[in-house]
Amino acid sequence: MNETLIHQRIEQIWRAESAKVVASLTRMVRDISIAEDLAQDTLIIALERWPVSDIPDNPGAWLMTVAKRKAIDMLRRKKRLDQKYEQMAHSMNIHHDQNWTDEMDEEIEDDVLRLIFMTCHPVLSTNARVALTLRLVAGLTTEEIANAFLAHESTIAQRVVRAKRKLAAVKVPFDVPQEAEYAERLSSVLEVIYLMFNEGYSASSGEHLIRMNLCNEALRMGRALADLIRLEPEVHGLVALMEIQASRFEARTNTEGDMILLLDQNRSLWNQEHINRGFASLKKVEDLGGTIGMYALQAAIAACHAEAATPEKTNWERISTLYDALSEIAPSPVVELNRAVAISIAYGPSAGLEIVDSLLMDPALNNYHLLPSVKGNFLLKLGKKNEACKEFQRAASLTQNVQEQKFLLKQAKDCMK
Repeated sequence: MNETLIHQRIEQIWRAESAKVVASLTRMVRDISIAEDLAQDTLIIALERWPVSDIPDNPGAWLMTVAKRKAIDMLRRKKRLDQKYEQMAHSMNIHHDQNWTDEMDEEIEDDVLRLIFMTCHPVLSTNARVALTLRLVAGLTTEEIANAFLAHESTIAQRVVRAKRKLAAVKVPFDVPQEAEYAERLSSVLEVIYLMFNEGYSASSGEHLIRMNLCNEALRMGRALADLIRLEPEVHGLVALMEIQASRFEARTNTEGDMILLLDQNRSLWNQEHINRGFASLKKVEDLGGTIGMYALQAAIAACHAEAATPEKTNWERISTLYDALSEIAPSPVVELNRAVAISIAYGPSAGLEIVDSLLMDPALNNYHLLPSVKGNFLLKLGKKNEACKEFQRAASLTQNVQEQKFLLKQAKDCMK
């Protein structure tokens, strides 16, 4: 394997393992900024050594071992090392991935959950909580977080730095909160997981449409929360949404990695196990009763697609009604754009185009590639090929995802046939 391929592989490994490393280090040093610095130092060591020695059989264990040793060395230098850390240092006198047990994996997963609740502490603003957790837990770059927020990259960078300083200043504990504190932090935790899954499901940049590590991590955290907070409908609603969306992974791209739209997907490739899990989580929402929240509503929309054996059998009138309810409890330009799509299929492209045109002046969507993409589809259905072509070209110029850009340019080209 040449050096370029090794570096790409290291980047993939780091994406998957960084949250666990940062979380475990935070438990040890009790400072997020220091933990992230130590984690980055560990990554540098891997980048230096692995191209020479090759990638170890268990790279996650290797990274964790090196990171913890660096933390122990730092604690020694600061003369804050007690007997607990001495014992830990002794027990970690191992070679890379040896003696890596299930108990250690379970401890790491608990640490990630603690890290999420720590970064979602109410001492931070909601936007700061989400941005910081996406940075530390999901390993997203500031650019990727900015795309998820439809915000400027510099704004996100400042938000993350200030959030870390604030947590350090008030000495937020590295713990899962008591039950009485769940409510004030839970909405931010759910939003973090939701945005993480969305970034993985439709990557905002890069060569691939899907980033499976983000989706899998979001699903894992969602399931863990559902086990921890069993009586909160929205937790189960979010899990239901992610499970049903995850069922489509195999059908969303062809063998070359090209994007396939929902209505063109081979539904026999949809993963029935994920669908059944999603329906089971929706049933829990129903059994718990109360007001249906934004995640459960989106899950119900996804369920409408999962229930339809063919695109023609999809209940678009019900989907439109669900989007109406969603726009009432969680109004946003993106929700409105999705509502336009549902209405266009249920009642015709002119009805959808009317909604899209009302969104053109919304500053939050100025650089959102799906707005001209959706408008292009409506115009194409109305027979306005030249106008549709221009919209697809504009959409392609706005996206930073290679597969989406490729798909949109093909749509523009097809308009001219």
